[in-house]
Amino acid sequence: MSDGGAAPQGVATAPAVASDDVWTAIPSPVGELVLAHSGQGLSWLLFAQHKGADSPVVGRVRSGPRDDDDPLLRRVAEQLAEYFAGGRREFDVPLAPVGSRFQLRVWTALSRIPYGRTVSYGDIAHQLDLPPGASRAVGLANGSNPISIIVPCHRVIGADGSLTGYGGGLDRKRFLLDLEADDLLF
Repeated sequence: MSDGGAAPQGVATAPAVASDDVWTAIPSPVGELVLAHSGQGLSWLLFAQHKGADSPVVGRVRSGPRDDDDPLLRRVAEQLAEYFAGGRREFDVPLAPVGSRFQLRVWTALSRIPYGRTVSYGDIAHQLDLPPGASRAVGLANGSNPISIIVPCHRVIGADGSLTGYGGGLDRKRFLLDLEADDLLF
């Protein structure tokens, strides 16, 4: 992923939710995850329950064909299992997130946050050379991240170090941050 205005390197833009997006669902320590791709790369990694309710985006993704044996989705599922077992710090799958040029810039910056580290919304804004006060816009783009965990929006915290909003809920954010912190101790 790059930080330019165009689609990041290795990241193709794709339609919002295409009816032919292939999807699957997998269990995880943070609940059921829904994975989907458009043929160009992973475009969705969503929590089936978004802040305790069924996500409308998940419903749209699930309207496409389900394929539990799709090679890309199986690869993503395997890498997620390795991540949750503490054996993977980086993911190696093609990504095709759907978003505006600004969102793609923010998601690219998120992808650069090292495993086990956190940054603030303001840090991301500064990294992208945005004007003061742009941390809100960064927060909105962060909250629209369609590829949770792999594009690690959970690693973004408030300027004061507090946990702030997370589409999957703060309990999941804490779990993911603790998982990564515990792995760094050994």
